[in-house]
Amino acid sequence: MELHQKTIRVAREDLDDLQHVNNVRYLEWIQDISREHWMLKAPESIQKEVVWVVLSHRISYKKAAFLGDELLIKTHVASNSGVTSQRVVEITHADRGLIVRSETDWCLLKASTLKPMRITDNIKDLFPGVRNK
Repeated sequence: MELHQKTIRVAREDLDDLQHVNNVRYLEWIQDISREHWMLKAPESIQKEVVWVVLSHRISYKKAAFLGDELLIKTHVASNSGVTSQRVVEITHADRGLIVRSETDWCLLKASTLKPMRITDNIKDLFPGVRNK
């Protein structure tokens, strides 16, 4: 499984009225790291041919994160099936463990038509170790 990760520090603008990270901000981080991983792995030629869109997010909030916390965000593609791909993102804190876990179903579209297309072998090859259904 091809893993991508980065560390972030919680800033004031990430907080909600309860002074912990806002749920919407977690969703932004989930989308940001997913896109970043794709952009790092896919050559420009493939990026011009296809577009990924979200079908669904399943997010489990386990613990709160607070101002100044350093968080590790990790993502990987868990599986591919036809036109869809499932990506997992986990956000952890060194002392408090798992903060958030998400599973997102993405659909591959042909960029020129915006119609779903099967995930091709050259795209599958970008992420070794992924379960293909």
